[in-house]
Amino acid sequence: MEPVVVHTWRTPFGELLLGSYNNELCLCDWRYRRMRTTIDARIQRGLQAEYTEGASLVIEEAKAQLNAYFAGERTTFDLSLRMVGTDFQQRVWKALLAVPYGTTMSYAELTAKVAEPTAIRAVASANGANALSIMVPCHRIIGSNGEMTGYAGGVGVKRRLLGLEGAKPDRPDLFNLT
Repeated sequence: MEPVVVHTWRTPFGELLLGSYNNELCLCDWRYRRMRTTIDARIQRGLQAEYTEGASLVIEEAKAQLNAYFAGERTTFDLSLRMVGTDFQQRVWKALLAVPYGTTMSYAELTAKVAEPTAIRAVASANGANALSIMVPCHRIIGSNGEMTGYAGGVGVKRRLLGLEGAKPDRPDLFNLT
């Protein structure tokens, strides 16, 4: 059985846990997020694989692409991703991939793309369960009133990522870090 190779990596935005499985990136998530244990258990169960510390070509390429993103030199990623979750979660995550760099979308708008309008909580939950932060840009989803809402890396990191991308919020005060 092939393991999930994991590597902890310090970035200018915080510590990420990167993981690869069968030459695909299956994990790019904030190391100290609230749902860390739940996310890790879902990935290991879904892939029927245990985590093992190490390095891989996929992880090294992810780091190179993320470094270019953090430097403002990359707006998209070109990696094979393995999204581990329910069919509904995967539908939400695929919709996130279509949210362009430098833009935001509300939870209500995202819900309209993937589910019935009454499913906004389920969509928000799937967004929060994303294990491929930045690569699958859940940070681009904001509240309907333009409010910065929760993010696995913290709302401050969300603001910084959107600022890096040059996103133009409806309410400029949302990008204040004070």
